[in-house]
Amino acid sequence: MKIKRLRIAGFGPYKNEQVIDFERFDADGIFLITGKTGAGKSSILDAVCFALYGSVPRYEGTESQLRSDHCEPDDPTFVELEFALHENDYRIYRTPRYEKNKKRGPGTTMSPPDARLDIRDLHDDRDTPEGWRSVATRPVDVGHELSRILPLKQDQFLQVILLAQNRFQRFLLAKTDDRRGVLRTLFGTARFEQLELGLISRRKSLDDGLESVRQRLAGLAATASRHLQREDLPGDDSDDAPGSRDRAWFDAALAELDELLAEASAGAERATSALELAAADVQAQEDLRSQQDRRNEAHSALAVLEARQVTVALDRAAVLAANRASRVWPALRTRREAEEALERALVGESYAHGAWREYQDDPGLVETTESLKAVIENLLGRLGSLKDVLDVERLLPGIEAKIVTLQEELALHVASVEQTQALLDELPDRMDDVDEALAAAALAAASEPEARAQAERLRAAEGAAGQVRRLDAELEVAHRADAVAAGENAAAAVRYQTLVDRRLAGHAVELASHLVPGEPCEVCGSTAHPAPATGDEEPVTEADIVAARACLKQAQTRLDQTHAAAGTVATDLAEARARAGERTIDEIVAEMAASEVALAAAVNAGVRAAALGLDKSRLRAELDEAGRALAGLCSARDEAAVQLAERRSARQAIDDRVSAQRGDFASVGHRVDRLRAELASARALGEALDHSRERRSLRNAAGASVQAQLDREGFVDEQDVAAAHQNDADVRQLEELIRGHDDSRAAARSVLAEPALTGLPAGLTDVGPARETLVTAAAERDAALAERGSLGERVAVMTGLVTDARVHFDAGAELLSTQTQVRELAAAVHGDEPNTKRMRLETYVLAAQLEQIIAAANNRLRTMTGGRYTLEHDDSVQFRGGQSGLGLMIRDAHTGRARPTQSLSGGETFLASLALALGLAEIVSNQAGGIALDTLFVDEGFGSLDGATLETAMSTLDGLRAGGRTIGLISHVDSMKEQIPAKLVITVTDQGFSEIDEVLVSV
Repeated sequence: MKIKRLRIAGFGPYKNEQVIDFERFDADGIFLITGKTGAGKSSILDAVCFALYGSVPRYEGTESQLRSDHCEPDDPTFVELEFALHENDYRIYRTPRYEKNKKRGPGTTMSPPDARLDIRDLHDDRDTPEGWRSVATRPVDVGHELSRILPLKQDQFLQVILLAQNRFQRFLLAKTDDRRGVLRTLFGTARFEQLELGLISRRKSLDDGLESVRQRLAGLAATASRHLQREDLPGDDSDDAPGSRDRAWFDAALAELDELLAEASAGAERATSALELAAADVQAQEDLRSQQDRRNEAHSALAVLEARQVTVALDRAAVLAANRASRVWPALRTRREAEEALERALVGESYAHGAWREYQDDPGLVETTESLKAVIENLLGRLGSLKDVLDVERLLPGIEAKIVTLQEELALHVASVEQTQALLDELPDRMDDVDEALAAAALAAASEPEARAQAERLRAAEGAAGQVRRLDAELEVAHRADAVAAGENAAAAVRYQTLVDRRLAGHAVELASHLVPGEPCEVCGSTAHPAPATGDEEPVTEADIVAARACLKQAQTRLDQTHAAAGTVATDLAEARARAGERTIDEIVAEMAASEVALAAAVNAGVRAAALGLDKSRLRAELDEAGRALAGLCSARDEAAVQLAERRSARQAIDDRVSAQRGDFASVGHRVDRLRAELASARALGEALDHSRERRSLRNAAGASVQAQLDREGFVDEQDVAAAHQNDADVRQLEELIRGHDDSRAAARSVLAEPALTGLPAGLTDVGPARETLVTAAAERDAALAERGSLGERVAVMTGLVTDARVHFDAGAELLSTQTQVRELAAAVHGDEPNTKRMRLETYVLAAQLEQIIAAANNRLRTMTGGRYTLEHDDSVQFRGGQSGLGLMIRDAHTGRARPTQSLSGGETFLASLALALGLAEIVSNQAGGIALDTLFVDEGFGSLDGATLETAMSTLDGLRAGGRTIGLISHVDSMKEQIPAKLVITVTDQGFSEIDEVLVSV
């Protein structure tokens, strides 16, 4: 994982937006974050942690404290972090919960937390924003995605990547379980724990299966005992409970029930034979008694039937008479219907005569069929002559409606002509008014370019006045810096000249210091040195001269830079004063306000002129349109007047024709209706006369048919027929009674004639004793069958139980073997007996990784501690038998003994923790499939080291750059500021909030 870029605003002590590009430190590999206490160095690490996990450990539960106290309600608060992991770039944007101004109305409202996660593949174009695509846009979704992408929890992240204050040494001093959690995530060993849980689950499942088999066998034994109806068996001397019965017990129980079933089957066969003999005897006696009963019943029935012979004869005669009357009855019914129809026809004829008399002047006149035909022809001729006049009269309502419509249209056309003429008279005056207003607005709008230019000049002057104020302050600072640089340059020159003078003066002392007795002098060649030169001051070497010359050169360079900077500021100040003129910023602001008013007036005049121009065009168009419309309206008015005159003339002609034909009626239609009603009445009377004549003929024919039927069937008159007539249901009932009587007599005589009933004993046979014998035999047979059935069911159930028991005995043996193996394996993997190390499988795997981490850490710890301390893996059994495998000890070479890591001093703990963290990062990055830790932050702790140890620690950290890692250090130690050229400098402004002023990267 590599941290690339951080952007923050309104977070902690940072009010304004700050951007940190960590990739600028890739070339150096190590950089220092420095600043005053409380300036916000650790807040940079807090921002990284907040972006990844949504919280900061030292502000846990107080999210509102993340927002800068220097922020105004409208200032934003956010953190944006870019990092690379597994071939992808990720960008997280996150905001905490904080108060902000309401969008509408006064007051504040609580802004909810927000988060967004974007991804960009490394092969995409990194200079275009299109390379980013959103993965999640809600805090909860961002959290889920990050937990999938970055499997490090917050505490683990703070122990291996971001070593914050008070958390640096946690991995060193952590307990076994805590250390296991960190290593499990880094090395992906959760599968071993899953294997362990799977074995335990398998063992429990086998235990449950074995116990289920035992319980099933106990249940089978209890059920078998109930079917056996006793607990002990012949030859069974076991005193065990039913739940511990073996195979032999089940086999013996089944054998005993088989023997009892065989005995019961033989008894049931004997009882069945006895029952069959008793049943045959009962059947023979019952058959004899049944024949005797039939004979006696037939004699009794025949005597009763002979007594009813007279009544049956009368019923036969009544049926014959009813059949003759039924043949005459339809003719009687037809004659009665004909008489009723004739009465209805005469009533209709009387009604028709009454209706016709209403249209006759002579009420006593009697019409015949021939006279009615002449009347009908006369009425049809009169109606035919009125048909054309009636059609014309029906047109009058439409003509009247059209006349009303034309009168209304003519009035509308007259009003439109008058309105259009008035508009034509009014439009020229309105156009003159618009022309005057348009000329005035155009004159006012012409001043807009000058007003706009004046406003631009005043705004530029205002900006220049602000620059004058700022550049005055900068010029003063530049002059002070120039004075400081001049003083430093003079001091460097004096020091250089002094060293040169001392160097020249101390040449003799330097030569004398190299003289060796017995060896020749480099100047004179003498081997005797009687009086070598001496000096009290420390000699000046060539290296001192070179260093002083470099300091002088640097001072001169700084002086040139400050001179140039002051000259640049002075030039900018002169240019700004020239742009601002001699006016103050207040005067410029006042002139700007007046200029803005004038500009606004000119702009408004331009808008008004444009609107007036549109009004003028609209009025001219209205004038042209009104002129064209007036001619059309006049034409429409004249056409409507002509149509109205034509409709009125047509109505008068129709009125004259109708008046001549309607007579005394209100209209021709009323006269036609009267003639049609008279015609309908005449036709109805003629039809009624014809209908009466037809019904009278039908009645006479029906009377003749009735008399002929009476004579044929032998009836005297209709009363004789009515007396003999019966309805069909009564006739059928009499016929059924007669037929039943005849059938019963024949059946009784047939029974008495059967051969089997002749010669039977006169006395009735007693069947009771034989039936009692049968009941006794049936009871004995049923008891025997029940006993055999019960034993058969018990044998069948016992057979199933024994078969089931044999299957469970076989399964139990196999389960017991498997359960023993799985139980021993699960115990060993879980760290229980017989595992003497008390080390779980996952812990065993992680212990191997921990040994590699310790080896990598010791390579640095030996160097940082001069070979005194080394870390050791402790796999001894913990207190009270607790599981072991991931313990750490520190071996002190001075004592030759290992002791707990908690016994180290503060500085020693820092060195050991640093070495362990660096070793952990190295091993993880080398592991395939692990998380590459390309960025490491260390927050404080260096102040507890002495100078030599600090130099060693820095050398160790510096060596990490070869692996491509970037190390960020937070410290107040001055010597570290001198040793690390790449820095992030955090400064506190006069207003109290912090800024990241500059990033200095060494070349």
